[in-house]
Amino acid sequence: MALDDDRAEDAVPEVDPFQQLIDTDVDGLLDLPDKPAKVTSSDRLERAFLEIVEFHRTHGRLPSPTTREISERKLGARLDGILADDTKTDALAHLDELGMLQVPEAPGSIEELLDDDPLGLLADESGILDVSGLPVRRQYFAPDNIARRRPASGFAEFAPLFTQKHAELRDGIAQLMPYPGVTHIAPGAFFVLNGVMLFVAEVGETEYKKSTVRDYKRERLRCVFENGTESRMLRQSLAIRLGDEDGQIVAPRVQPEILTDDEVSGYIYVLRSLSADPLIAGIDDLHKIGFSRGPVETRIKNAEKSPTYLMAPVVIVATYRVYNVRAAAVEGLLHRVFAEVRLNLTQVDSKGRNYDPSEWFCVPRTVIDQAVELITSGEIVRYQYDRELRRLIERTDI
Repeated sequence: MALDDDRAEDAVPEVDPFQQLIDTDVDGLLDLPDKPAKVTSSDRLERAFLEIVEFHRTHGRLPSPTTREISERKLGARLDGILADDTKTDALAHLDELGMLQVPEAPGSIEELLDDDPLGLLADESGILDVSGLPVRRQYFAPDNIARRRPASGFAEFAPLFTQKHAELRDGIAQLMPYPGVTHIAPGAFFVLNGVMLFVAEVGETEYKKSTVRDYKRERLRCVFENGTESRMLRQSLAIRLGDEDGQIVAPRVQPEILTDDEVSGYIYVLRSLSADPLIAGIDDLHKIGFSRGPVETRIKNAEKSPTYLMAPVVIVATYRVYNVRAAAVEGLLHRVFAEVRLNLTQVDSKGRNYDPSEWFCVPRTVIDQAVELITSGEIVRYQYDRELRRLIERTDI
């Protein structure tokens, strides 16, 4: 044990080789580099923009976001993203020495836009850009517009109004007419859009939306639909939909007065079939045009048993009171107007006999309304029905 103690006292101290290496590094080769500063989002944005600046200096133009050159297209898309974000353009304003972020002032009118064309790019001597002769493109709205409706608050107070309007339509006091224009969208007005009646319950306060050209005036409506929903669409939005989707207005009917004693001589009626037969249900705008001396509801009571009504129930879509003239004469005139689109179909009655219904026509309801009005005014002789255009057109042979 004593021998071990003596050896411990005489041992040489152990030296750390790494520490010795550090101590002899007089040139600082082993010094750790300074930690780089953290790159911020602002730094990245500026570096990205400076790449666009460098491209402009090299090529003398802005990078295109649609070119096939991938590197240029990336720069072009990057510039579009910067221009679309006011925060980014403000942050880069101090680096915009070439004026790439400056948005030109919008022209005050179409004439000013056309005048500011130094290269003549908008010139059209050939007339190829003239689209005045092309048909108007109709707008269609996806069903998700309907999904934005919500259950109508207090619908119980509106339900009787719809019941009353349908009764007026059945009795001929009111009629459905083609949508006449935005000025008719007012509180208290009734319209039919895609087969659903709506009531304009309220028109909100006028709002103004600013643009680079002018201030747009708009009003938000409260539209209540007969299916128990409501929508807060803009007046202009409703106007566009009524115009593009063949909307109708529920308007008071002005009864024709042929003589002075105003004696009702009968009713012209328009019916729609509820047949489940695919051959009949698949026909668009199929309507029966007939006349009755008494109430139409009594006339169609047993429609499902009669081949005259295609052996199926029917629904009344319009009635017209005829004063002081034979209703049969008015009916016959309507049949002649739409003779070209008369239904060509043979029915079998309950006794197995063939029957050819002659009062069914493939014609839009709104066109029938128009024909009745032209008969009332005496102008029907100047018109004929065009089955291709599906509307009445002026005759060229008179």
